[in-house]
Amino acid sequence: MLPAPLKLLRPGDWVKNGFVLVPLVFWLAGDGRGEAAAATQVMQAVLTAVAFSLAGSGFYAINAALAAEEDRLHPVKRRRPVASGAISRGAATATGVALVAAALAVAWWVRPAVLGVVGTYVALQAGYNAKLKRVRLVDVATVATGFVLRAIAGAFASGIAVSTWLVVVVFALTLFLGFVKRLGDLRAAELARARGEATDWKPRAGYDSAEDLNWLLAVTGSVTMMAYLVYSLSDHARGIFGVRATGFALLAPLVFIVLHRMYLRANLGKA
Repeated sequence: MLPAPLKLLRPGDWVKNGFVLVPLVFWLAGDGRGEAAAATQVMQAVLTAVAFSLAGSGFYAINAALAAEEDRLHPVKRRRPVASGAISRGAATATGVALVAAALAVAWWVRPAVLGVVGTYVALQAGYNAKLKRVRLVDVATVATGFVLRAIAGAFASGIAVSTWLVVVVFALTLFLGFVKRLGDLRAAELARARGEATDWKPRAGYDSAEDLNWLLAVTGSVTMMAYLVYSLSDHARGIFGVRATGFALLAPLVFIVLHRMYLRANLGKA
């Protein structure tokens, strides 16, 4: 069990910032340009991931303070540090602001262009917490845009050109993940009620129909698979990876299995 201050920062979610490393991984797999250059690029990309981790944790803390009353109504979220009373709303807010400031400082140290992307991400998160998280479909699109910004920042940090394919595939995948998250929250509340647990929690953006979310997941899951396949068979991928691009296409069944497993966990009310 994590201590409350660390739990507030949700370190398990730092793995999301692996999207920062995606451009570098594909670039190195295609035509990496020397050990010294690669080592510098890896360090810059890792520091950018750290900046996003700090910013993400900062907004998790701020959001926990803003949504404390609402979270107390949810069977799972009520265990979060602020909702449970383990950490005060003031302390959570102060921690969040300090972490966001630290994120901007790290981004500036890496590269001014990275600071611009991280600054855009911070503004996007501020809008999300203020209003956008309660607007149906816009909320998930905002989250997905945040992941695209991670990938773009990773490209800028490593001095790699941003590919249209990178934007398309990342946006499609993270739209799917956003709807998976909302289905998981809805199912968790439904299962709690089925066990006789009292909960007055309601989805904040109106996602109160599992059937509707299943349709959204079917569409975004299909688009994700299609984008992945078209990219792996494209001239762009072949130009970077040569014959190895065919290997990406052959991995399509594994991609399908992963997407399906996420969907199954969501229906079980799990993260």
